[in-house]
Amino acid sequence: MSGGVDTAPHVLIVGGGGTGGALAHDLTLRGVRVTLVERGEFTSGTTGRHHGLLHSGARYAVNDEESAIECIEENMLLRRIAPGSFEENDGLFVGITDEDMAYLPSFLEGCERTGIPTQVLEPAEALRLEPNLNPELKVAVRVPDATMDAMRMPLRFFATARANGADLLNWVDVLDLDLGGGVVSGAHVRDLITGKQTRIGADIVVNATGPWSEQVARMAGVDVPIRPSPGVMLAVRGRLTNMVINRLHASGDGDIIVPQRALSVIGTSSWVVSDPDDLGVPADHVQRMVDEGSILVPAVREAPSRSAWSAARPLIGSRDDADSGRELSRTFKTIDHAVDDRVEGFVTITGGKGTTLRGMAEVCADAVCRKLGIDTPCATRQTVLLPHTAAYAA
Repeated sequence: MSGGVDTAPHVLIVGGGGTGGALAHDLTLRGVRVTLVERGEFTSGTTGRHHGLLHSGARYAVNDEESAIECIEENMLLRRIAPGSFEENDGLFVGITDEDMAYLPSFLEGCERTGIPTQVLEPAEALRLEPNLNPELKVAVRVPDATMDAMRMPLRFFATARANGADLLNWVDVLDLDLGGGVVSGAHVRDLITGKQTRIGADIVVNATGPWSEQVARMAGVDVPIRPSPGVMLAVRGRLTNMVINRLHASGDGDIIVPQRALSVIGTSSWVVSDPDDLGVPADHVQRMVDEGSILVPAVREAPSRSAWSAARPLIGSRDDADSGRELSRTFKTIDHAVDDRVEGFVTITGGKGTTLRGMAEVCADAVCRKLGIDTPCATRQTVLLPHTAAYAA
């Protein structure tokens, strides 16, 4: 590709969560002109509401190997390109019951297959590291989990994208996509501060709205197989552990405790909804976080509650096949709607996790650049990100 910024192909990204920010960063490094619009504050959707875990992938090693591999690869890469954003405290998968112990062999085998390092600890060693663990534990397995700030780490992608020329606009709502002759050529938007409506033209529009992907896709007359799956999280006062604590069993409710500064975040439940703007925080789900979390760390039972909230995961799959959302993979997918739906100029990136946002963006940017005839390779694996504070610079 040659020419200056004004002659560069223009990509409009809809969605200002972590994936949208990472995609803006990736594309600007390849010389693409980028505009990103977000209807609220950046990272104010699902990105800013998760519990702040940098996944090792161990949670998925048994039943979702693709997601496990994605997580461990991005875990190690993000530590290099976003230094200082993580508390590299590791995690423990704790076995308490005979049923947990029966899960141990398949867990260790899954971690080995997917390249996740493990260290099996005797109960005494685990209790030395984390005295507040349930004293009845039978085993613990150490893995390279870490803690991150759910908003600050993604903001580093926004900061770097903006420094490289991306136009990042929040409080801008997409009213409709500009669709004609089977081609999406931009979007009609409204500035929610001024009320002004305008059109943003683009060579390609990318739908990076997470659990809202299905709603945006309908504006182009296409379907995206996304199932918004909310989960409740509970923050209690007190740093009850220094490591991330997981239950050694198949994924379930309240089976993880993530230390966040002076709080402990317990998560999460799971169900399926149609509208990601209508989630709620069911009281029985909050109580379940207390009940299940206290099995791992008994002090959870008496810890004062700080807050409870819910966030919708953007899971890929059929609603008919998902009673709770746990049945669906945590992997991600880029959809070129010219191939899938004969609608040109429109691409969707959805699924995944906060840990895999950079990898998601790379795959999507590769697809976008192929469509634009750009052969510049991805540079985000080597580019160290600006600090999150640069996201607020004028």
